[in-house]
Formats: sequence, structure tokens, C-alpha cells
Amino acid sequence: MQRSQKVTLFIQCIIDGIYPEVGFAVVRIFEKLGIEVKCPAEQTCCGQPAFNSGYRKEAKRAAEHFIDVFGDAEVIVCPSGSCVNMVRNHYPELFRDDGKLLETVKATGSRTFELTEYLVDVLGVEDLGARYDGRITYHDSCHLMRGIGVKEQPRRLIRKISGAEFVEMNDSDRCCGFGGAFAVKYPEISSAILEDKVKNIIDSNAEVVTGCDMGCLMNIQGMLSRKNLPVKTLHIAQLLAG
Repeated sequence: MQRSQKVTLFIQCIIDGIYPEVGFAVVRIFEKLGIEVKCPAEQTCCGQPAFNSGYRKEAKRAAEHFIDVFGDAEVIVCPSGSCVNMVRNHYPELFRDDGKLLETVKATGSRTFELTEYLVDVLGVEDLGARYDGRITYHDSCHLMRGIGVKEQPRRLIRKISGAEFVEMNDSDRCCGFGGAFAVKYPEISSAILEDKVKNIIDSNAEVVTGCDMGCLMNIQGMLSRKNLPVKTLHIAQLLAG
């Protein structure tokens, strides 16, 4: 895909409702690069919570709205691997018996990118001139890595942050225990998984744990706060916009 001078942002619900500063950071990144940003106000959830809970009709309605809003966008960029995985890999499943819309759904998915994936793979950008003086570790979110295959792109971006020391935590690709509804349905299992993740973060001696999905980072932040541990959680966009 050729470099676009305009991107349309799809902002994850958690960012929109709880962490708007991450959305603003994404905008600043593209402003640095001289790329025009559009963010449709009529966008809503991609339907992933409904899909994962078995409500396929409701998920399909959300997907239809997504296609209506973003169907004409040249490039769609989202700061969440989880949402991109839904659009790219699960929308075709929802519309597999709809010959009229299936090709449109697939085409829209092919133009939908996670933020670091778009920066590195499409724009060819790794150094955004960001600076952070401190030690950073990185958490691989499940849908980002296993769903859409994004693993090295965030690391390449982090390594270019001036002043930062990047250190890998043990088992960085292990789940943090969030999984959306999973954490609600199975809190004991979720907490046990999260305990292991937090231990690995602490063992890394990092001052900041970053990632590409605020769902995971919100979950991690919760236990870090409850344990009064001095580690900050920052979405990668917040580091790159600095």
C-alpha cells in the first residue's frame, strides 16, 4: 500500500471513554508526520464485546455501522490490536453468507491497521523523534500478536525513543488475564494470570510498562495500583508522541 497523506482514526471504546489522552497522542503522532487526520464522530464500538459473548446479531449490527462509517476511508488506523483483529478477521465470519457485503467487508478490513503496524510497515517510520528518560518494558497483547501478527513493530519504535532503555520482561507474550468478558466471568483465573504478569513486570525493573491495547494496560494498571507498585502504564502512542 502506498503512503497516504490522510488517515481516518478508529478509536477504541476504552480509549474514548476512559483514556482520551491516548487518542490525542495518536493525533499528535500523525501531526508530527504531516498527515491529515479525520476522526468520524459517528463511529461506535466495533462489536467485539458482543461477538465474544455470543451475540452475533448484535455484533453484526455494529459491524454494519462500522462499514457505513468507514467504508469509504482510504486508510483506517486504530490504536488497538484487539479492535483491528475484530474488523480484519471476524467481520468476514459475520458476513460469510452475505454475498452483497462480504467483499466490501474484506476490502475494509484490508485497509484497517493497528497504529504501530501502520507506522512501521506502511509508512516505514521507526524514529518519531520521541524522548523518554527511563527504563521501559513491553507487554504483547494476545489479539495484536496472535490475531494480526504484530510483534516486532512496537519494539522497533520503542528502541528509537531517545533516552529510553528497553528491556524485555519474561514471558512478554503471556496473556495478562484481561480478555474483556473473561476477566468478569472468571475473576479468580484472571487474577492468577495477572499476578504472573505483574511479577514479570516488576522483575524487569522497568519504570514503565507499555503496550498497544488499553484493555490490557488498564488491567495491569489495576493490580499495580492495588499493590502500590511504582510502575506506570502508558500506551505506546503516549511514548511516541512525547
